[in-house]
Amino acid sequence: MDFGLSTAQRERCDRILQEVGAHWAGRRPAGDPELTRADFRTAGKLGLTGLCLPAEAGGGELGALDTALALEAFGRACPDTGLAFAVAAHLLACAVPVRDFASEEVRDELLRGLASGELVASNAMTEDGAGSDIGGIAVTAEPTGDGYLLNGEKSWASNAPIADLVVTYAVTDPRAGFLGQSAFAVPADLPGITLGEPLPKMGLAGCPAGRIRFENCHVPARYLLGEEGQGAAIFQHSMAWERACLFGIYLGLMDRQLADCVRWAGERKQFGQPIGRFQAVSHRIAAMDQRLEAARLLLYRACWLLDQDEDDVSAVARSKVAVSEAAVANSLDALQLHGGLGYLAGGAEEQLRDTVPSTLFSGTTEIQRELIAKQLGL
Repeated sequence: MDFGLSTAQRERCDRILQEVGAHWAGRRPAGDPELTRADFRTAGKLGLTGLCLPAEAGGGELGALDTALALEAFGRACPDTGLAFAVAAHLLACAVPVRDFASEEVRDELLRGLASGELVASNAMTEDGAGSDIGGIAVTAEPTGDGYLLNGEKSWASNAPIADLVVTYAVTDPRAGFLGQSAFAVPADLPGITLGEPLPKMGLAGCPAGRIRFENCHVPARYLLGEEGQGAAIFQHSMAWERACLFGIYLGLMDRQLADCVRWAGERKQFGQPIGRFQAVSHRIAAMDQRLEAARLLLYRACWLLDQDEDDVSAVARSKVAVSEAAVANSLDALQLHGGLGYLAGGAEEQLRDTVPSTLFSGTTEIQRELIAKQLGL
């Protein structure tokens, strides 16, 4: 086993750290949709919106591990974790299924814009009655002579308020269960689509999220991804990439957070000495480091397995649980270490709010543990 990064990987990460820092080092999450669109175009110029997309479409043509490493650098250098999340969700939950399942015609139409950040994509699966139970989706896609008629509403979709493209899932055959679900890449300017206003959220303010409603929305047949009935499989494929790679941004956040806590413990003095000399403080920081490194190894392994075309569901699930739970625990520790200052808006308080949803999106912690248990034979 080789645990070292190649020269090319280190240079790519160093470049991203430098370029992202130059653009967003002092950025505060504004929650302004128009500002976020401008940020997407900047991320496109830096190659972040197309990391794993084909070179002929303007992408970086990176594998899963290199994509995660790049997102880790993005998450470390950018203090707006919501923005990093928005870009990663656009790439992994939307552009990846277009890359892998769209027709050549649609790939030619969409991938270049997705890679450049000129097109912003939103993944719409969750509904009021279907979260973890994706088999319970109620949005329908009725086949017509030249396409599909979509009806229903998605309750939660990251990037929805600013989306140019909606990757969504609907029932095409109600009698077939999960085999009756199909996937679509739907241009957001088609008649019959309503993109909701940004939802008020606890954190990740830099990523606007909203509802999406379909009312007799006619979607031409060419925008079907894969074949009819492949929707559930396509969704799981995109989630493997998202669960493995997106959480690189949280490794980056924890890296930045840990460095700040070490600095603070050396500068902050109580009872005549730096607080880092108190074992209660130094051991807390050591535990933060341990969680981060353990989560990092699991994430790198999950991404490496993806690159080997090995379908190891439990490896991705373990990685997702480890990173998300470490991010929440480390953020709680960071807030405690900073005391009253940590409770003020921004800094550790903001990091905590941005990490809490990581145990929910891309499949809850409970769902990931269920996947692990099933692979163990339980």
